[in-house]
Amino acid sequence: MLAISTAFLLGCVLVAAGVLWAYSPGKLKPYTDDRGDRLPNSLAEKVFLSIGNVKQGMFITSKDTHHPVLLYVHGGPAFPNYFLIDKFQPGLEDYFTVCYWEQRGGGLSYTPDVTLESMNLDQLASDAIEVANYLRDRFGQEKIYLMAHSGGSAFSLEALSRQPEIFHAYLAMAQITHQAESEKIAYRYMLDHFTKAGNKRAVRQLKEYPVEGSAANVALFYRSAARDQYMHELGIGTMHQMHSIFWDIFVPVWTCKAYTLREKVNIWKSKFSFLPKTGLMDEILFTDLPAKYPRLDVPVYFFSGKYDLTANVDLSKAYFEKLQAPLKRFYFFENSAHSPLYEEPGKMRQIIERDILGEG
Repeated sequence: MLAISTAFLLGCVLVAAGVLWAYSPGKLKPYTDDRGDRLPNSLAEKVFLSIGNVKQGMFITSKDTHHPVLLYVHGGPAFPNYFLIDKFQPGLEDYFTVCYWEQRGGGLSYTPDVTLESMNLDQLASDAIEVANYLRDRFGQEKIYLMAHSGGSAFSLEALSRQPEIFHAYLAMAQITHQAESEKIAYRYMLDHFTKAGNKRAVRQLKEYPVEGSAANVALFYRSAARDQYMHELGIGTMHQMHSIFWDIFVPVWTCKAYTLREKVNIWKSKFSFLPKTGLMDEILFTDLPAKYPRLDVPVYFFSGKYDLTANVDLSKAYFEKLQAPLKRFYFFENSAHSPLYEEPGKMRQIIERDILGEG
């Protein structure tokens, strides 16, 4: 009986390994027409470059490389979300040649050459500028567009401030502002909700992080598994209709065919063993970004979801109102939380066509 059980378990492991291997070719599908022929001037490739003296990876995709260039800066920090691009197909490639750069220390850019000391907002801003200049040179464009999501927006502001002349515009999705204050607001909302609902387990877990007590408690809450679990459960996390971290984050990473099996392992190694040792999360948490960057010398477009308490929508709007820029627009997504690009892609496409490229 023991031998049968052991054989069954071994068989399950082998099947799971085979499935993971089949889902991990590490290649992008080419863009094709209705007949299956590759679109002229299209591009779908994985690129590795030396950026900031370390090897960093990115996906570059386009249906037509004559389109304007867009550098997409993911959040995290340093937790790439190309697997969500792959899953939801929001269609940025219809308008842009898109570079999905994976920041040092995470995903394609996880390498022992990245030191703990180099994981800071200034270095990430320098890396972003270096990637932007690579794209400008490669595609022969004087300026490119910059889209940043959540944690990526924290250092994108620095890149824009240093070299506004190389960017057409800034597209900020879930703009970070006073993240420590955002965490406190989210904490109060969750604690109040679960108290009224009589969920004693959730209340007990949240009360382990009394965020009003000290900055250290805010930092502990920010890193806690309870924070992510309950944000997703209440629809105020990554997406309003995303309620399971396992099914909606963990599984899509493992089934995204753009990554090799080793690259997928590196995504999780970075998140759980490398990033917690850096000071990057605390830097994002406690930097007052509106005070540091009161002005940007490029057109600015903010995208915020109604239900976003991950990067608090009201704080983002307050920053937008005070921010000085040659042109600025704020877009409120009624059915979104933290990721309008994936949650309401149709509305995002309309904005790109009508306003961003239409005004360009």
